[in-house]
Amino acid sequence: MNVLVDLGHTRRLRSPDREVLTLARTLAGSDTVTVLSHAPEPGDLAADLGGYRVATLFAPREEAPDLSRTDTALLDAALAESGANLVLGANDADTTEWFARLAVRHGAAVITDAVGVAEDRTVTKSVLAGGYTTTVVPTTDLAFITLAPNSVTTEDVDDGAAPEVTPLSVSVSGAAATVTGTTAAPASSRPKLTEAKAVVVGGRGVNGNFALVEELADELGAAVGASRAAVDAGWVEHAAQVGQTGVTVSPQLYLCAGVSGAIQHRAGMQTAQTIVAINKDENAQIFEIADFGVVGDLTKVIPQLIEALRERKGSSDPA
Repeated sequence: MNVLVDLGHTRRLRSPDREVLTLARTLAGSDTVTVLSHAPEPGDLAADLGGYRVATLFAPREEAPDLSRTDTALLDAALAESGANLVLGANDADTTEWFARLAVRHGAAVITDAVGVAEDRTVTKSVLAGGYTTTVVPTTDLAFITLAPNSVTTEDVDDGAAPEVTPLSVSVSGAAATVTGTTAAPASSRPKLTEAKAVVVGGRGVNGNFALVEELADELGAAVGASRAAVDAGWVEHAAQVGQTGVTVSPQLYLCAGVSGAIQHRAGMQTAQTIVAINKDENAQIFEIADFGVVGDLTKVIPQLIEALRERKGSSDPA
């Protein structure tokens, strides 16, 4: 199978990128994988790709002066050069837009938010907030598929030869949005909420004090999230909201404290692999879907959990 992977504007591989590349290497079989980067001069990225059997890395000759149109044109050019019949990317807003535009242009199938792709191109998806698992098979020769975070187990890769970097030149016509300024997101040592393998969430029950939630998250190397009630109360910013009107996450571990588990919240997290809930109300709805539940005061339970984690880390340190 001839596979093209679109890594967007990333200059160093993120966890979702490694998942897509792992899947691409598996699906390609004996064939090689082609990668597109939308960032010029991706020297460090080329070195990172050595272990994924990537033969060619396409990159633009210069920074794009506009949004969307140039990115779509780059992907179209890479598609023509590679001759790929399967295009993979992470399930983010930009990639989904580019794939949708080109799927219409080429009369191809587009499938978003996949959690698995088989060698016969059968795609597995979780739909209706994780209530159902469906299988989808593209009926066109060319297919565009985005992969949901934490869907593929990444493997350690051996160092390999960096792929050849092939520059692409594209031009677009007509009106286009131009970038008039950018603002960097605040730096954080925690992983991105939508990509994290572990997430710790606080709800109304934290009563405005997220210090324990953040401390537990740091012990687990997890991202911090919140329920809508916590966001509406002004305790945390909206970007941290998990649920129907927030972000959807599917981590390996989802630990929530003081979250009731209303259906709107469950819509954004119930596909997590392991769900742990702490709530003093034994009838809280969150316990209906939790793999492990603790009925108790979170201000007493979380400190004990943090202490146990630290003791475990200490006992595992070499003497």
